[in-house]
Amino acid sequence: MLNIQVVCVGKLRENYLQAAIDEYCKRLSRYCKLTILELPDEKIPDKLNNNLANEIKAKECDNIFRHIKKDSHIIALDLNGKQFSSEDFSSELENISMSSSSITFVIGGSLGLTNDFLAHCHQKICFSKMTFPHQLIRVFLLEQIFRAFKISNGETYHR
Repeated sequence: MLNIQVVCVGKLRENYLQAAIDEYCKRLSRYCKLTILELPDEKIPDKLNNNLANEIKAKECDNIFRHIKKDSHIIALDLNGKQFSSEDFSSELENISMSSSSITFVIGGSLGLTNDFLAHCHQKICFSKMTFPHQLIRVFLLEQIFRAFKISNGETYHR
């Protein structure tokens, strides 16, 4: 069974989003071993400059690195990443699972991920060029992973 880890920076604060995540975790249990790891975000001061922003991102990315399994295929969610249709994303996950038993999706903090971190990732994906709250992206990601498994298994799911 494929191991999927979702590493997120920052806590989920909304109960309705947690309920959606719980539902997708339950649905995904048929298809993979899913773990979601929430890491603390760094405090962002009111007066933020580029150097301080880079320091904060570096601290968060260092913490993420410490929690990723060595043999995992790392996919960062990034605005400059590749956009997929649901069918293409499903095929991509199938292809990855042929060579790796573990996939780690990374959702960075509100300032994003460092270029250094992104360079270590196997892939970068983007759901939209629009900006969404990081907590909501977790739900989008889990829904698309669930949809990918349904497509791969030839099961019906709303289009």
